[in-house]
Order: sequence, then structure tokens, then C-alpha cells
Amino acid sequence: MKNRILVFLMTSLLMVLGMQSVFAASSQDRPNIKILATGGTIAGAAATNTNTVSYKSAVFPVDSLINNVPELQQIANVTGEQVCQIGSQDMNNDVWLKLAKRVNALLASDDVDGIVITHGTDTMEETAYFLDLVVKSDKPVVLVGSMRPATAMSADGPLNLYNAVIVAGSKDAKGKGVLVAMDDTIFSGRDVTKTNTFKTDTFKSTELGALGYIQSGKACFYKASVRPHTNKTPFDVSNLTELPKVDIVYGYANASRVYVDAAVKAGVDGLINAGVGDGSLYHEVETGLVDAQKQGVVIVRSSRVGNGIVARNSEVNDDQNNFVVSDTLNPQKARVLLMLALTKTHDLKEIQDMFWKY
Repeated sequence: MKNRILVFLMTSLLMVLGMQSVFAASSQDRPNIKILATGGTIAGAAATNTNTVSYKSAVFPVDSLINNVPELQQIANVTGEQVCQIGSQDMNNDVWLKLAKRVNALLASDDVDGIVITHGTDTMEETAYFLDLVVKSDKPVVLVGSMRPATAMSADGPLNLYNAVIVAGSKDAKGKGVLVAMDDTIFSGRDVTKTNTFKTDTFKSTELGALGYIQSGKACFYKASVRPHTNKTPFDVSNLTELPKVDIVYGYANASRVYVDAAVKAGVDGLINAGVGDGSLYHEVETGLVDAQKQGVVIVRSSRVGNGIVARNSEVNDDQNNFVVSDTLNPQKARVLLMLALTKTHDLKEIQDMFWKY
């Protein structure tokens, strides 16, 4: 009996030691993921757990978001950093530059394998595309948010965050550009857009499609964006302290040039026209844009439709007017690219080539 007890104790001890060694090895094998927090609904709070619409965003700090999902430590060595604490409707160029520089600094370290950025959903697609153009690393960068505040009884933030860390730690995500992980789906930062004001499946790449899914703790990729991104672009923000001023003018029936003239008077460097249909222009607006271009403002024709290519010289003589067309970029993303293009050149042919390339 004593021998049996002794054997049992020794066996148990060996099992414990073995489990500890496995745990230690797995901890070493886990990717090192940095979570950069900017605020947003994912960090928001409402008065009741049934309120998913009226709430205050950007309440909880990054440590609270991480601690609320203890399962994160089973899939990665996770640490957090608060970059800012805002609702994404207040996102601005200064935060973009700060965020991009911090991302590049972190990814240059061997101690960081990937980055997750928590972000409000209102302007997430713009931040994702901006970073897609200026991050100088092929390591994964994944933006994530939520449509319901952290206090909601069915909050989508915790699982979205868990999935984003899975994607950021996946070797398959390397070299695929800046990504967005929402609602179990992986999107390209260039092509994704918000499509619904309140539903949890609001993010879509409605025409070009998602890149993959997150299922059973694994990032499953089925396609990749073919447009150059990250370290394959010429855009460098390391020495930038500000970005060129670019605004958007919306197209509609019986439109007026007053908004074009006001933007020019305010000193814009470029204007995106969110035109009707294939970026078409009301005649008065077209005249205003031609006058603006003659004063040195770079004009880009995009479309309020949200899908499709804006064709050059289709219904509008872009060659004669010295306009640029946005290809498949929606107005808000066309604005991002034009700002960065203007940090490199004012040559209209070169800028048009950038819109066809990126």
C-alpha cells in the first residue's frame, strides 16, 4: 500500500512538473501583442445594460478592456497602452499621426509580434486605410471596435477583441496590410466600410468581399488585397507634424457651388467631390470645382454611391478640367489618400497614378 501511495505521489508530482513545463513553453510560444486603445464604443458605458444606443463612449481604459477578457492571456502575451480616449467622431489628423508613429515604433521592436487598435466604429475605416498606407512593417495590425457599449448585456466588444488578438497573433496575417476584425470577419483596411447605424454586422466590404473569418480560435484567410500597402507604399509620416487640408463636398440634385467656394476661401489644399452616380457633377458645382482647380486646389471626383469604379472622363471631361478620379475609394477614403499624396507631390498625373495604384 505504501509503495502504491509513493508511486501515486511521484506520478502526480511528475504530471504537475510536466504541466508547468508545458505552460512555460506555451507562454514563450505565444505571440506578444500590444493593444493600443483610442476609446470608442468598445470602451463605452450606458446607464442600463439594455441600453445599446444612448451611452457615453470612451469611458473604460485599456486595462479594463483587457481584464474583462481574461481569456486573452491564453492566446497571447497581451499588454495595453492608452493612446487617446475619444469617440471616433472626434478622430483627427493629430491623433492619426501620433498613432502611426507609435505603431511603427512598436513594430520595429523584436518584442512585438502584432498590434491591436481599439477604435470607435464611426471613422474606423478611415483610420484603417490611413494606417494601411503609412505603417512600415509587414507585422499584423488589426483594428477592432464594437457596436454596443461594454455595459450592454450582449456586448460584442469582448469577443471582437478576443478575435482581433487571434488575428494579430496569426502568422497568416503577416503581410496582408492593416486589417479590421469585426463580427467574426476579417476585412482589408482599404476596402471595408461601415454600412449600418446600429447592427453588429455593420462592417462590410460590400463589393470586393471580406478576406476571411475567425472561427474556433483561428484566423482563416481565403483572399488578400492586391493593392500595395504598408511598407510597399512611398508614404512616410515619421517627420510629419501635420497633414494637408482636404475637405469633402457632397453632391445632390440642384447642388450649389457655395460649399466649394467656402472651402477654397478656408484655404484647402484639396477637395473630394462625393458626386452622384459615377461621380457626376451638377453644372454649377463643376464650374466651381474648375475655378478651384485653377487656384491650385487638387480636385478628386468620388461617388456617394459607395460601390464601383469612378471612371475617368465619364460624363465629366477630367482631362480638360484637370481633375483626378478616385477609382473604387469612397469619398472619406479618397480624402485620406489625397492628404498623403499631397505630402509627396502636386503633380496631377502622379496623384492620379496613386489613386489607381493604392
